[in-house]
Amino acid sequence: MKSKSIGILTKPKFPEVKSTLQAVVTWLRARNIGVLLDTTSASLLSEQGGIQKTQLADTADVLLVLGGDGTMLNAARLAGERGIPILGVNMGGLGFLTEVRLEHLYPSLERVFANDYVIDERLMLKTHVHRHGETVARSVVLNDVVVSKGTLARMIELKIAIEGQFVTNLRGDGLIVSTPTGSTAYSLSAGGPIINPAVQSLILTPICPHTLTHRPLIVQGNVEIDVTLTSKDEGAMATLDGQVGVALTQGDMVVMNVSEQRTRLIRFPDSNYYDVLREKLKWGDG
Repeated sequence: MKSKSIGILTKPKFPEVKSTLQAVVTWLRARNIGVLLDTTSASLLSEQGGIQKTQLADTADVLLVLGGDGTMLNAARLAGERGIPILGVNMGGLGFLTEVRLEHLYPSLERVFANDYVIDERLMLKTHVHRHGETVARSVVLNDVVVSKGTLARMIELKIAIEGQFVTNLRGDGLIVSTPTGSTAYSLSAGGPIINPAVQSLILTPICPHTLTHRPLIVQGNVEIDVTLTSKDEGAMATLDGQVGVALTQGDMVVMNVSEQRTRLIRFPDSNYYDVLREKLKWGDG
């Protein structure tokens, strides 16, 4: 591990990022670890030679994320087909993905270099938006795809099919199609269940459905889910991991299935998923 290079992704809006970045870069270089900075991180340190984020993921052996879950979602998409391991350090709020606390940054890095860690593979969702038989957008996401109404108050209408079989017509504010990792994100706020990431499944969570019998639906992870916008309302969107928005028009179909890619998160043997849930959701100690 000592010969490997670490690419660092940051979220500059957090007040401690600059000082933390400077300290960790100094710490790594003192140990002869190759450090790769994206242009944002390099400019924070007033250094030359920052590279594009896509190049960072193509070159580094490990991604170190200093930020929140949004930065981790960005890192997951960047890691792409290479599937390089990601270590997330929580600089923000809730942080289900950025498991390492800031005060544990250096002990965690020491453990990584000592190979005292495990890889937690997370299912990702491959998404295509089809319009008149053509693909107008595509992406791979870690958390969720949200098909939702625009800024106007009126509801949208969606036709939902699984494996080509008609399931329902949904009227409401929209639909969240989530991975188990994304079950603790928007889907949870909309009343969806929490799914352990080890369970290979997908969750369909209606957003404020007009028909109150529409409830979250859990399906096996190897199915194709098709969501077609059937209403004429303008402003409908498909939002990918809360970061990329695709405007939808009547008849557009959002096609989703599990990707061959996996997000590979660095975890430590003495930490487990239920510890994270208990801490983040403020559950009792039992």
